[in-house]
Amino acid sequence: MKGNLIIISSPSGGGKGTLIREVREILPDLGYSCSHTTRPQRFGEEEGREYFFISENEFRQRIEGGDFLEYANVHGNFYGTSLAESRKIFNAGRDLIVEVDVQGALQIMEKPELEGSRISIFILPPSFEVLRARLTARATEDQDELRIRLKNSFNEVMHYSKFDYVIVNQDLPVAARQLAAIITAERQTTDRQTSAIQGILDSFDASRHLFEGD
Repeated sequence: MKGNLIIISSPSGGGKGTLIREVREILPDLGYSCSHTTRPQRFGEEEGREYFFISENEFRQRIEGGDFLEYANVHGNFYGTSLAESRKIFNAGRDLIVEVDVQGALQIMEKPELEGSRISIFILPPSFEVLRARLTARATEDQDELRIRLKNSFNEVMHYSKFDYVIVNQDLPVAARQLAAIITAERQTTDRQTSAIQGILDSFDASRHLFEGD
């Protein structure tokens, strides 16, 4: 059986990356597909941990080659999720968590072949003021870039109703537990346990012969 595809999205500064790192500590069996981006690598980031950092030319070549599950131009830079890496984890029966912007999330949610296996979760900041403070405090953008991200956030948050779940990321440990609870609960749905349930039902049918002589 294939795993669930867990889509995590938020406006820039919503804390989705940090939240995903926290929930992977709680659920270490989660698969994770590291995205590719053309934006500059920030101080403290590691290649293959936050992103794979590539040139715009290489990114466009990968688009032409059909290498991405989704991709989008966000705040002037390209971001994309590797199709091959995602498929490898997904087909191995593991849940796959993907961190994507709102554009990318909507692309994935519109793919009919993923119907029934995708779970979409939107991360909201407690308020616009908190979002602005977080973006300002991390000091990774200049004033023009910061202004663009804040402006775009107004449109991004309005897409929350298209997602299956919403988590307000006010307290990180609490939000991480909520995210882990959603993932764990989705694993217990009836249609996700068909094989296991059938095995149990088969054992009951076999056991019936023990009582035929009674």
